[in-house]
Amino acid sequence: MAAREAVPGEGKPGRSPANRSLERGIEILRAFRPGSELLANGELAERTGLSRSTVSRLTQTLVGVGMLQLDSTRRAYRLAPAVLSLAHAMRTGSRVLSIAAPKMRALAEHERINVGLAAPDRDEMVYLESIRYNRRVALRNVLSGQRVPMELTSLGRAYLATAPEPRRKVLFSLFKRRRGAQWPHIAAAIEQAIRDVEARGFCAASWQPEVVALAAPLRTVAGTYALNVSVSTNEPIAAVVRQFSPRLLGLLKDLQRSVAAEELERAS
Repeated sequence: MAAREAVPGEGKPGRSPANRSLERGIEILRAFRPGSELLANGELAERTGLSRSTVSRLTQTLVGVGMLQLDSTRRAYRLAPAVLSLAHAMRTGSRVLSIAAPKMRALAEHERINVGLAAPDRDEMVYLESIRYNRRVALRNVLSGQRVPMELTSLGRAYLATAPEPRRKVLFSLFKRRRGAQWPHIAAAIEQAIRDVEARGFCAASWQPEVVALAAPLRTVAGTYALNVSVSTNEPIAAVVRQFSPRLLGLLKDLQRSVAAEELERAS
């Protein structure tokens, strides 16, 4: 698997990384994904684009500080428990998530639908919360921390509708290289989603069979998130939009009001 590309424009413009070793060490940690829980130095080198000697030095350091564990039998590494504690600290420390989660759960339970909140990370969206109340048997299970493609999903397209033009241009270039012949069709769908967000406040997508999702951007002082509702259904997208877009927009308005009040209180 090729190294995942960092997206220019995510950091502060005009500033070079403060510590290259730290940056490379973080790339090692980023290489671990569901289905790739155990990676050897050679696989890490392939995924990160770093030399094997650099990877070897960094994995030893990461083992030493408790971020990786060595499986000596297979001569490979897995993430250590300390990584999970960092994720837990992020979740419990997120004011947006603490405000959003109970409201999301209330809507999911009342309507028997799925409700999610995600944030952008490079060229993907990462679920911060996913509350599942499928009316039908779930085709897949979505958990906090799971990643989905930005260019294919309603979550990603809702975020792209708010992204600054320079960043959007870089992302489109990356998507074009990744999707090849599929890109013109995907690009047209993204452009339509951007128009929908501008006109209606949300967009819709069905990137998996029999799953329709609606998403809207949630702008906060801390950054832009994407809020979605989804259902497993055979109904056309238009029917799902008519039924659930008012619920999504109602939840969005409620969250915007609550988050703004929280931000104002913290600023005073």
